Amino acid sequence: MKESRLKNLTLLGKAKTVYPKSPDNAGLETFANIINRDYNIKFETDEFTSICPVTGQPDFARIEIEYIPAEKCIESKSLKLYLFSFRNVGMFAEDIANRILDDIVKTARPKRAKVTAVFKTRGGIGITVEARDGF
Repeated sequence: MKESRLKNLTLLGKAKTVYPKSPDNAGLETFANIINRDYNIKFETDEFTSICPVTGQPDFARIEIEYIPAEKCIESKSLKLYLFSFRNVGMFAEDIANRILDDIVKTARPKRAKVTAVFKTRGGIGITVEARDGF
């Protein structure tokens, strides 16, 4: 059973890490959920960065991803690399939160998912975007 849950994971345990240049070529990986009840999984990072598409200045954010898995769970190393891939991409905060949610829903097909992106204050104003699916 253990080996079958791991067979599709290509990033976990590799000695050399390749950092994707954009979310378009970063792959989220999943493994089988074998728990037969609803439960929450929450990922959090204070190290998210992207680029303002207008000014080219860096944006920094706290990203929280919460979901209730159905048949698949998201593997955390692939998620880390996926989030890192936004580093040099110019996108608005609203687009980022919704893109992350869309990619999670497409890849893992959870029962419910929520992405909260809390962007640091820049120019005197902060922004928080919450995108939901299935709530």
